[in-house]
Amino acid sequence: MDKVNLQQKFALFSEYWNPKQVGTVNQFAVKVVKLKGEFVWHHHEQEDELFLVVKGRLLMQVREVPEQQRDIWVEEGEFIIVPHGVEHRPVAEEEAHIMLFEPATTLNTGNVEDERTVHKVEQL
Repeated sequence: MDKVNLQQKFALFSEYWNPKQVGTVNQFAVKVVKLKGEFVWHHHEQEDELFLVVKGRLLMQVREVPEQQRDIWVEEGEFIIVPHGVEHRPVAEEEAHIMLFEPATTLNTGNVEDERTVHKVEQL
């Protein structure tokens, strides 16, 4: 059992949209990721996701009802839980540092396969 320093973990990488695993709680992965720009619209069939803003701010765009988009700003020190099945798109106008808490099997792009899909998350 060791403590984890998030600032040190974020200093180990520079790429965006590529989550790194920093811990495990039961079958849930604790991941860190740097975001900048827009991600892809996607949803997760079975997994809920928690996004905690460690640094910066995050715009979570959601479509809880088809064709109705809602924008939710998540500020530093705040988190948002996206329930499974909800179509969403994270956006960061400036670099943001995010901690994710989700089942270890969660694919970052959910139901979408593209160049940002990470099949094997690196351990830090």
